[in-house]
Amino acid sequence: MDDVRYEAPKSSDLAVSLLAEAGSNGKIFAGGTDVMVQVHADLIEPGVIVDIKNIPGTRGISESEGSYTFGAATSGMSLVDDAGFSSTWPGVIDGVALIGSIQVKGRASVGGNLCNASPAADSTPAMIAAGAICNIVGPDGSREAPVEDIVVGPGKTSLSLGEIIISFTMPKRPPHSGDAYLRLTPRTEMDIAVVGAGVNITLDDNGNCIAARVALGAVAPTPLLVSEASNALIGTKVDDLALAKMGEACSAACNPISDKRGSKEYRIKTASVIAQRAAKIALERAREN
Repeated sequence: MDDVRYEAPKSSDLAVSLLAEAGSNGKIFAGGTDVMVQVHADLIEPGVIVDIKNIPGTRGISESEGSYTFGAATSGMSLVDDAGFSSTWPGVIDGVALIGSIQVKGRASVGGNLCNASPAADSTPAMIAAGAICNIVGPDGSREAPVEDIVVGPGKTSLSLGEIIISFTMPKRPPHSGDAYLRLTPRTEMDIAVVGAGVNITLDDNGNCIAARVALGAVAPTPLLVSEASNALIGTKVDDLALAKMGEACSAACNPISDKRGSKEYRIKTASVIAQRAAKIALERAREN
């Protein structure tokens, strides 16, 4: 591997400039748990690595009128250990908690987990279900985009050259709402999902579902927001019939591969099961709020 230049800019403008100049040879360093593995495995050969952790807004968690914002380079453990965030978005924490070991979570970030663009990333379906918004800066200024619009293929994102996700904003939580994320893996610890499902539900005072978002991971080239599955829950008590219809919609949305962790047919079938289990947890959490 040729020499790699390391830069740690203290402003987003400088970071954007460095990345835009580097073009396809530039790589963002947030937690580094994916980038450094890929470098050492000779999977990538970046000319410039741009560490974004010194840029204001890329680290830390804040709350304002019920809405949370956290930096894209905030470590997973920082989110897990934040009592307010964890109690408000337990489903997001379900996903973040599965990003490797405690040591890995001490470095790894949700921003990195998203932009690594693995179809099997655990925090991404949970963030999609939550309705999280990316705050992005780039050569053309700043913009916002929902998390579900970022990953466009394995290892590929919709970000233009020089663009950086600075932070994520979570919507204000309505009353009687809850979320959950579950995954299926061959092993219980530090494995990659065969299927992942994030579900976010809001109920009215009578226990009827008035809003829902259902997201899947590891069952298509990109994480999926499954509108048909969400619609199957809205207007119901989230009873067995509604859950079954949601599960059918999840299986119908799948377009997976077969690999050593599971066949295409197995992923399609179990997507329904895992999504229904996640929905039941989200429902219980919504009833408690």
